[in-house]
Amino acid sequence: MVGFGPVATAALRVIIASAVLLPLMLLRGHRADFVLHWKKVLLVGVINSAIPFVCIAFALQNISIGQSSVLNATVPLFGALIAWFWLGERPSGSRAVGLLIGFAGIALLASENASFEANPLGGSSAWGIAASLLACLCYGIAASYTRRFLGGVPSLVSATGSQLGASIFLLPFCLWFWPAQAPSTQAWLAVSALGVLCTGTAYILYFRLIATAGPGRALTVTFAIPVFAIAYGVVLLGEGVTQWMLGCALVIVLGTSLSSGLWSLPFLKPRRAD
Repeated sequence: MVGFGPVATAALRVIIASAVLLPLMLLRGHRADFVLHWKKVLLVGVINSAIPFVCIAFALQNISIGQSSVLNATVPLFGALIAWFWLGERPSGSRAVGLLIGFAGIALLASENASFEANPLGGSSAWGIAASLLACLCYGIAASYTRRFLGGVPSLVSATGSQLGASIFLLPFCLWFWPAQAPSTQAWLAVSALGVLCTGTAYILYFRLIATAGPGRALTVTFAIPVFAIAYGVVLLGEGVTQWMLGCALVIVLGTSLSSGLWSLPFLKPRRAD
């Protein structure tokens, strides 16, 4: 992200991913599928890529990778909440308890780290936390949208269309916020890897997972993010990890695992009629 800024980083990420995915989609013969569903797949790109990527890039300028990754693990919470209100998937007793526990973990994490005191980049930890949670909300909305409107659409079409939609949406902002100083070669290599591997390839797998396992289970991949992100932050960036952060992470993971139905509390299971 160093060298581009949050908006240009997010824009280049999806533009590069589009450049990789579009030829692949056409070679696989999915042009007709894209033409049939182009409005819906472009829109999901704005919700699932454009807005969240900008939010995450902004957040990482104001909070640590570890804090951001812990907050990102709340995606299944928002996914379950959105599916409840939009798709009518009312959570069971255990899932409802999981929602409460998960959001309590968010509040506990924010209570120690949130501050509106400006940092050298002009932001604050409170705005960084808010941006991370907005990204999670967008992911939750996009998962339910995909399930409702893009069922049966090939995952490659959804992945390609979403990145094209995000690219079209972010391109004007990218030009407006383009850095005055030319980014380094290292910055270009980093954003290229982000676009090809972490976006283009990842979203093919993500949309296929939604189609086969459903949005709730697909979003549970965020459980693994804090483990790797905190480790990378410590090893590569020298970030510190507090006991409070780890404790809040455990609370959030407990809540998300309950809310997504990975496991349930025995005393809240409905009793079978004799």
